[in-house]
Amino acid sequence: MKKLVFITLFALLAMLSGEAKAHCEIPCGIYGDSLRIQLLKEDIHTVEKSMQMVTQLSGETPVNYNQLVRWVTNKDVHATKIQDVATQYFMFQRIKVSDDPEQQKKNAKMLGLLHELCVYAMKAKQTTDLKYIGMMNDVVDKFAALYFEEAEHNHSH
Repeated sequence: MKKLVFITLFALLAMLSGEAKAHCEIPCGIYGDSLRIQLLKEDIHTVEKSMQMVTQLSGETPVNYNQLVRWVTNKDVHATKIQDVATQYFMFQRIKVSDDPEQQKKNAKMLGLLHELCVYAMKAKQTTDLKYIGMMNDVVDKFAALYFEEAEHNHSH
């Protein structure tokens, strides 16, 4: 009986523990840096399309609330994906702590850009202002240029 209670509690806790992230934080070598940048760009484009659709649907009479909610949800999901890739993948796993002063400066710039990207993604959730799309694209381009300066980061499998 105790075993059944333990198994039931374990299963319940496993179900309530939250969703799994896109990357397991194990150095598996499966994920590619270039692909993550492409996915960031794709998510930004999806947020842009979602913003346009929210604006369009909001102006229709009668308002199709079902479609409006779906596009708002889509916008928020993809903005969250941008934040997840910036933090879970690049900030936490790919930018390594270094004792080298030059690398520390570069890391600080990259971390600043990723923070900026996360803030713009947050702003994209709060509004349909397309200026955040351009800002996110600019930041991703700047980050990619800095990140891929050295071939060592051209990690893909």
